[in-house]
Amino acid sequence: MENSNPSTSRKRQRPGPEPGPEPGPESDLNEAQLQSVEENFNFSDTLVALRMMRAQFPRIEKVSIPPFILRSQLYSSVKDRTQVDRELESLRREGVLCTFKLNTGQDDHAIMFLDDYFSQIERISKRLEAQKLEGLCVFEWFKEHVIHSKLDPSIGHDELRSLLSLGGKVKEEHISLLINAGLLTRQLIDPNMYWFAIPNIGSVLKGLSQGRKELMSFLNRRKYKEMAMAALEKKRLRLSPLDMRFHLRDLLGSGHLKTVEAPTGLLVKVVKD
Repeated sequence: MENSNPSTSRKRQRPGPEPGPEPGPESDLNEAQLQSVEENFNFSDTLVALRMMRAQFPRIEKVSIPPFILRSQLYSSVKDRTQVDRELESLRREGVLCTFKLNTGQDDHAIMFLDDYFSQIERISKRLEAQKLEGLCVFEWFKEHVIHSKLDPSIGHDELRSLLSLGGKVKEEHISLLINAGLLTRQLIDPNMYWFAIPNIGSVLKGLSQGRKELMSFLNRRKYKEMAMAALEKKRLRLSPLDMRFHLRDLLGSGHLKTVEAPTGLLVKVVKD
């Protein structure tokens, strides 16, 4: 086992994310980030779509969070939803991706490249190491024995302890460390069940919900409840740290919006109830 980087031995066997933006202001804009939704609206391959959306993930000030993609965004870009679900399952089993159930009150799932998630765990571990906390070995156990073994977005307390014990003697303090780090959240209906989680995502999820409402309200106030995609992409949302491109793909994939061909390009229209 290579504790310094548990995913190293598998990288030659799996197609990870292509070089993309790290979540920080020092990254340069690359070609993928500059392309519009209209220029990259349809993909024939789920992994290609994931890589493009990862590269286009917006920089979020004051929040350290790796790029993630919503399942609804994939549905907007790869027309065959059965293909998306099938390819996502395959990529999860190959150790390329991990998925998370988001606490938005809707059936939202986030997708993240496993290498990005592991990098975030390592940053958290190093930060806590500087605070001289004990039991930090649990982060390696979590990466090696839990994430690689568990494909579901949730896990029970007993199974979590069992998998962690493959790395060493497990104490409740170890699980508390994972919870406090934001890697696990207790389920409200059953405190013995946990959701796998993305650390630092709370404020982003609030912006996701508010941005959805803001964009839908904006379009509903227009006379024909529509707008040219090229013009809409240039608008800025006041209530969300996520950009218009992110929200457009989300609402198109969830069926709240649709696109219509027009002589001047694609129109974005509200879907009537």
